[in-house]
Amino acid sequence: MGTSVSIKTREGTFTAFFSDRGLARLDFPGQHGAEKLSARNDPSDSPELHRWQKLTAQALEQVLAGRRPKALPPLDWSGHTGFQQQVWRALLSLGPGETKTYAQIAAELGKPRAARATGGACGANPIPVLVPCHRVLAAKGRLGGFSGGLDWKRRLLAAEGVSAK
Repeated sequence: MGTSVSIKTREGTFTAFFSDRGLARLDFPGQHGAEKLSARNDPSDSPELHRWQKLTAQALEQVLAGRRPKALPPLDWSGHTGFQQQVWRALLSLGPGETKTYAQIAAELGKPRAARATGGACGANPIPVLVPCHRVLAAKGRLGGFSGGLDWKRRLLAAEGVSAK
């Protein structure tokens, strides 16, 4: 996948995985063996990677504080389906505190019968938090699922002033 970097935040240490195209994956604290990083994953040898790491860290802090990130690193969604990428682009337009249902996102993409597939794309989102799948709810405003767990989804939504069922 390229280079993995630990990003310390007030909510714990996230792990960012960068390819030569940009941020390819972001893991929550304690997820996917994030603690097993080695010292060779130091971004200091690449100015571009260092810049991407800084952008990722700043964006993470902003989202964790309930704000829209001022800038994102390049996002590398290669290897994912066109539909998944469409869903993730739609999620980027959701601002802090703004929620939609899977069905609403599907309808906006011109695929009103694809609510389930939209939920699947949200679940497959490799860059949660920054690509805000936490802002997508199940029918009737229920939480639905979340790759980081429902506690994380509640925390992220609460930081944005949203209380979900």
